Amino acid sequence: MSSLDAGSKVEEVKDKEDKAGELLFCGATCWDIIGRKKGSVEGNLSSPTRLRPLVGVDIRFVASGCTSCHCVALDVEGRCYTWGRNEKGQLGHGDLIQRDRPTIVSDLSKYKVVKAGAGRSHTVVVIEDGSSLSFGWNKHGQLGSGSVKNEIESSPVRCLVSEVKHTACGGDFTVWLSSIEGASILTAGLPQYGQLGHGTDNEYNTKDSSVRLAYEAQPRPRAIASLAGEEIVKVACGTNHTVAVDRNGFVYTWGFGGYGRLGHREQKDEWAPRRVDVFQRKNTLPPDAIVSAGSVNSSCTAGGGQLYMWGKIKNAGDDWMYPKPLMDLSGWNIRCMDSGGMHHFVGADNSCISWGHAQYGELGYGPTGQKSSAVPKKVDILENMHVVSVACGVGHSMVIVDRANMADRLDQLDVHDGKAFDEENAASNAVPQNKGSAVKQTPKAAKASQNAKKRKKAKDSSESEEEEEENEDGSSSDEDEANGLSDSSEQYGSKSKGRGRPKGGKNSSGGGKGSGRGRGRPPSNKKSTPSQGKAGAGKRGRPRKT
Repeated sequence: MSSLDAGSKVEEVKDKEDKAGELLFCGATCWDIIGRKKGSVEGNLSSPTRLRPLVGVDIRFVASGCTSCHCVALDVEGRCYTWGRNEKGQLGHGDLIQRDRPTIVSDLSKYKVVKAGAGRSHTVVVIEDGSSLSFGWNKHGQLGSGSVKNEIESSPVRCLVSEVKHTACGGDFTVWLSSIEGASILTAGLPQYGQLGHGTDNEYNTKDSSVRLAYEAQPRPRAIASLAGEEIVKVACGTNHTVAVDRNGFVYTWGFGGYGRLGHREQKDEWAPRRVDVFQRKNTLPPDAIVSAGSVNSSCTAGGGQLYMWGKIKNAGDDWMYPKPLMDLSGWNIRCMDSGGMHHFVGADNSCISWGHAQYGELGYGPTGQKSSAVPKKVDILENMHVVSVACGVGHSMVIVDRANMADRLDQLDVHDGKAFDEENAASNAVPQNKGSAVKQTPKAAKASQNAKKRKKAKDSSESEEEEEENEDGSSSDEDEANGLSDSSEQYGSKSKGRGRPKGGKNSSGGGKGSGRGRGRPPSNKKSTPSQGKAGAGKRGRPRKT
């Protein structure tokens, strides 16, 4: 392809990205409960539903993440709406109060926001002028502000990057794509599994006499040196791994390697970008390729629009240790895709297709439809609608559909109001009263308990970052959960400690240690077969074109 043709193709892709439409939402709305074991879950939206504050608003971009319990939406005017869990200030409203309704981030009103990314408890946005702002949890430096002095930033702070074109967030790290030559990709945050791509996990002993390990935060965005000679144009982040594509169509992955999510036919972690050998020579990615990363898998579209996946694709069966074509979707013109923890959404032709393991109605099959699907299946209520963009998070999915000639169809969909802010504020103020013990303590006992907690806090201060987050946040942030290493039949939020790395699980970079709780693939009760199984699920359940 000539440079002129390539440029025209890129412009065409840009035009596609600029399309806007109506935002539809399906999945859980109890943001303080999803992904946790406590309490029953009510208010699930099992069919794609309009959100009252966004009815009639032209939304052009949506973002969530495979570990995110909050959402971000951008309209054509550059306004930024956030809603969902807010215990670390990840909504950017200057407080820690949950929002059930999409709410404009007032501190961003003077900017035109064009891109956004969402991590477990932080959010990063890109402004039209190429600058970037972030808010939320900053314990590992994932906000890229150059400092970890403030663990929580509930209002936007400036990231130390410039000429930014795009951003993506992993669980506790952030990636920026820049137009600066030699520094087209920068990362900041938690380096524990090498997901920052700098050839190290920054592991150290908390004390000379201690065996406890910690990982040095990286709060200042840093360009990946091994990719200085490449121009990275696409990126996607899983919980602790990264997938990137350069201008020549080569694919690179790095970070946590469990279940084969890096696509290198082995499960070891990669501390620096490593090229995926499947996508070379005549099978490089085209300019309009789609790249996606879930918590335990990765995906992309290659030549002819064929979707490839690798990693843990289903709860049962062999993992795909290298990219294989998903034959169920062969022949479909896939325009957009995103992955949550273990579910996927695709916009293709005039259909919306979803599949995976789900609990809260996030696949959009409706109240009488199946909860999960092992094979891709059409979302019937959206049939013949043009899907512009999709985003998946923990227990929820978002879809942008083109309004053209669809006004009557959209009017037939339900509209979700959500709790008003004042009601939610009152409810959140009542939460701490329920967190204490049900047994009334005497002042002496209460003081003793408080002192014990202080001693325990000092003792445990050097525990792994994920354990600390779980104690503070109450969320399912255990390493096993974050990397999809728990029994898939258990609820989100369950713990599975003591699992070791499989054979060959030592890191290949720099002779680094292979230590770490729950790394690698957990032992299976079933004997695995030598082959990795057939690619895709064959014709069974394949969505049919109309």
